Amino acid sequence: MRIYKYISFCVAAVLVVGCKSLETTGVDQSVAMPDTYAGSVEENNSSSLVWEEFFDDEVLKALIDTALNKNQDLLTMFQRIEMARANVRMRKGAMLPVAEGFGSLAQRKFGLYTMDGAGNITTPIYEEELVPIHLPDYYMGVQTSWEADIWGKLRSMKQAALASYLASEEGKNWVVTSLVAEAANTWYGLLATDRELSILRETILLQENAVSLVEIQKQAGRVSELAVEQFKAQLLNFKSLEAETRQRVLELESSLNILLGRFPQPIDRGGQTFEGIAIKSVSAGIPSELLENRPDIKQAELELAASRANVKAAKAAFYPSFNISGAVGFQAFNPSFLFTTPESVAYSLIGGLVAPLINRSALEADFQSANASQREAYYNYQKSILEAYAEVYNELASIRNVGEAYAFKGEESEVLSKSVNTATELFRTGRADYLEVILTQKNALEAGLDLVSLKQRQLQSTVNLYRALGGGWR
Repeated sequence: MRIYKYISFCVAAVLVVGCKSLETTGVDQSVAMPDTYAGSVEENNSSSLVWEEFFDDEVLKALIDTALNKNQDLLTMFQRIEMARANVRMRKGAMLPVAEGFGSLAQRKFGLYTMDGAGNITTPIYEEELVPIHLPDYYMGVQTSWEADIWGKLRSMKQAALASYLASEEGKNWVVTSLVAEAANTWYGLLATDRELSILRETILLQENAVSLVEIQKQAGRVSELAVEQFKAQLLNFKSLEAETRQRVLELESSLNILLGRFPQPIDRGGQTFEGIAIKSVSAGIPSELLENRPDIKQAELELAASRANVKAAKAAFYPSFNISGAVGFQAFNPSFLFTTPESVAYSLIGGLVAPLINRSALEADFQSANASQREAYYNYQKSILEAYAEVYNELASIRNVGEAYAFKGEESEVLSKSVNTATELFRTGRADYLEVILTQKNALEAGLDLVSLKQRQLQSTVNLYRALGGGWR
């Protein structure tokens, strides 16, 4: 009896050691947000506008609608959501008892020099007939098993799966937000490049007239062949820029078509011109609203919740698990007796307590991995908040500074456009050198292209700010 007590004491001690929980590295989920963006406070937040209300261009709205239905990245996200939803159902099912229909057919023969064999050859099976040496065994019934979730391991795994599913939903929303912004920016880039192409073609016409003028001047002996060559060289340079710009138009159309989930093809502008686009005003609200409006922040928060639940499940694995299994059915050595009641009714009920003993190192490794994953998720959560605030902060500054630069560049372009006519007239009358005309034309072209580029940056900054605020997914 003493040896049994000693063994029981050792087993209990090992169980206690095996069940000992590990230390969890806690994380503080709270993140202090600044009160304002650069000292400005706005009551409204443009992210509350659905994208159909934010954009006024009907052609752009149609393109975005097509992208939201055909884009491959978005369709891929829908499948990831389905996988996450299936995982939730699987974790829910793991908490319920498992019941299975079971049937078997067996042929047994016990050794005669065994307890079963020796007993059978002297035991009547029915009507004074002894148990045969070759004994058939027929069974049909239901068997079930269930793990009692005493320590919350299965519940934590279900919570982790649910949080991951919700995180995938937010991930899809972030893809929608990014897709809307990318489609709008590509569209504005396409219209801006159309405008640059138009400016280049207008400049080429003016340069061709200038070449004709300088050739007449040469015939009159007022300029040399060098002047003609300089004008022709500049004309060729403008034509080269025009060819490069045509290629950029083609590439932007292809990029937009890929977003729309279709093969490259011309994009119908629908009569929309770059000059006709107005710069939209965007209100930023307050920084704390990013926590609710940005899908990527909510996704990171849910991934943190999932990692926390995984840590709980990993801790619970150190505790004993209580399993209950049972079976009920009909069993007989002859099929004709299989459904005879109550003689052929068979059942079993077993309760077992299982605790980790030898594999503690594997459980510790799993726990440490889950704990590190939780810290990683927390750092990603912090990073997403910092990046979100920085994006809004930068785009607000961009709208302000690029708008100021656009105003100055507009005045410069207007002055240089007038100077082209002035220089050409002075050159015609012999009061200006041909180099002055060439330089003036070059400066006017660059100012015109820069003006288009600055307006494009203004438009894209408003779209990027709308995206940074979390707009577009609703």
